[in-house]
Amino acid sequence: MNLLISIGPAEPSAQTVDLMAPLPRIFLVKLRYLYIAGLLVCTAVANDDWPQFRGPSGQGIASGSGPLKWGKDTGIAWKIPMTTQGWSSPVIVDGKLVLTGARKDANATRLSAFALDIATGKTLWNIDLFAPTAEETAALHGKNSLASSTPIIADSIVYVHFGHMGTAALKLDNGEVVWKTKVSYKPMHGNGSSPVIVGDLLVVNADAEIDPTILAFHRKDGSIAWRTPRGQEVRSKFSFSTPLVVETDGRTEILSAASGMIGAYAPKDGRLLWKATYGEGYSVVPRPIVADGIAYVATGYNVPKLIAIRLGKATGDVTKTHIEWEVTRRMPKTPSLIATNGQVLALDDTGTLTALEAKSGKPVWNEKLPGNFSASPILTGDTLYAVTEDGVCYVVKISPKGAKIHFETDLAERSLASPILLDGALYIRTENHLWKITSE
Repeated sequence: MNLLISIGPAEPSAQTVDLMAPLPRIFLVKLRYLYIAGLLVCTAVANDDWPQFRGPSGQGIASGSGPLKWGKDTGIAWKIPMTTQGWSSPVIVDGKLVLTGARKDANATRLSAFALDIATGKTLWNIDLFAPTAEETAALHGKNSLASSTPIIADSIVYVHFGHMGTAALKLDNGEVVWKTKVSYKPMHGNGSSPVIVGDLLVVNADAEIDPTILAFHRKDGSIAWRTPRGQEVRSKFSFSTPLVVETDGRTEILSAASGMIGAYAPKDGRLLWKATYGEGYSVVPRPIVADGIAYVATGYNVPKLIAIRLGKATGDVTKTHIEWEVTRRMPKTPSLIATNGQVLALDDTGTLTALEAKSGKPVWNEKLPGNFSASPILTGDTLYAVTEDGVCYVVKISPKGAKIHFETDLAERSLASPILLDGALYIRTENHLWKITSE
């Protein structure tokens, strides 16, 4: 079950905060850790839920089996036309699938969230939340969208995030708005970071073009609990990674990768506990992963590296003391990593799937998946699912000694959203449809 909190109030509240303005007095939240013990994320969830970006652990690992083969007319449980555009991934709790999207109404843009019944694909609710200005939607990167952040669900509340254009909390049952807020800042290429939950807080990266920060909202009303400047001097300050909440040696930390650095932040007040730097790495997209006391972090453009950082109750700058190894060949700029069987799987943007020895970074094997990739792969058992930007879906069998493509099919639509796998069904968002795929 999830951490228990009081959500309230019954009536929606709305507020706008300007991050470019001088910092106001920050009200610190007093966290009650009711159930945090030995978890890689701060919330425990049922096996039949997929509540956040990259699944229950936030690290691309699914349970159970998934479809191994399907056809044009077989194995497709349903295929729903998309009336809104976006590259956020689905999340599923209690049989309800939630997505976000954007659409144009005449000259206006609407940002919305909607829920479907996973058994039938029927729409349960659809709520418009924000109407961003033309200035707020300008200068969007061609591989980004106005709805790229994946929602997160906890305690029957859906939290949706559109970066500088707005953040909201809604009731899962009916879409009723609990609160809405907007934190203004100047993005570069739009928003891509998804929110995470730790205790009573909703935490997001706000790695803007100017004055990048990480910030936390109170889950009950959307007010700001704290915000912490990155304070890292790099030429390009913008990034798009999603934080990961971990517990190490009894201390809960928010791991957050940004331009030039990854930092570990204290949930209580946003204080930077430690950081490791990696030069001029910027536009960081992959989410960090953690396995066996090591954090694995991709460093973004221009030359992507993968670095392994030993965790512990570290303080200060640990670049020279805690980085175990780094690898620069065939590392991803966009897809996130997966840890399994003492190895780290890295799918680079051009389709090379590499297995590295987790302890040393030594390459063990690689396999070419034809195509270009932005979506993060998912793994269940020995089966990996990966979708190209052109909509080709690969089912790949993985072992410690190698990988082999088991099945591939062309969905014939562009796809940059990461797929999800739940209860034997694969859910894939393409440009114009949402697919539920089961075995043939």
